[in-house]
Amino acid sequence: MAEIKLSAEQRTEFGKGAARRIRRDDKIPAVLYGHGTDPIHVTLPGHDTMLALKTPNALLAIDLGSDNHLAIPKQVQRDPLKGFIEHVDLLIVKRGEKVTVDVAITVVGEPEAGVLLVTENATVALEVEATHIPSEIEVSVEGLQVGAQVLASDLDLPRGAALAVEEDLLILNLTHAPTAAEVEAELEDAEAEAGIEHDQPEAPAEEQAAEPESTES
Repeated sequence: MAEIKLSAEQRTEFGKGAARRIRRDDKIPAVLYGHGTDPIHVTLPGHDTMLALKTPNALLAIDLGSDNHLAIPKQVQRDPLKGFIEHVDLLIVKRGEKVTVDVAITVVGEPEAGVLLVTENATVALEVEATHIPSEIEVSVEGLQVGAQVLASDLDLPRGAALAVEEDLLILNLTHAPTAAEVEAELEDAEAEAGIEHDQPEAPAEEQAAEPESTES
């Protein structure tokens, strides 16, 4: 994975007020930590950081003037409503060092007709060199039939990568795709169990008019 260079500035202001002022200047508060060093509080350029973090497990080359660090994002805090980045935790790494990261699973191909593909785990934890983190792990489901499964041990890992999870972790499960009639029947059963009753439709006005009025004897 290519390094993404970001110029950072050391910061000395902390707290919510300081963070708001930093974000108003189109910058992002962040902290660098790891390798037994004291946390380094910095500000990062807002637009460049946002673009960099679109890459999963981005390898960042942080330029602090006289000091430089390689780092990967460990936690990205976003505003729950507007989605902008509020704060970033960065883990300092060294070349040749191995780290544990979650890597996305990408499905390619199509299973047989009538097969429902269920993703049990969308990512898998791997132990890899910090400078060789894969962006994704591809899994082909081409022609697979009902009952097939893809386990962590079935994944084709890049050289130097190792599983950081149990080998029998279920990644993909291929089951029978329900028909429309089966879906409707399951819905009716669920509504019946929940005690949901639907009002019967009223008869058309013409039918109501045709009904004879009752007379008293």
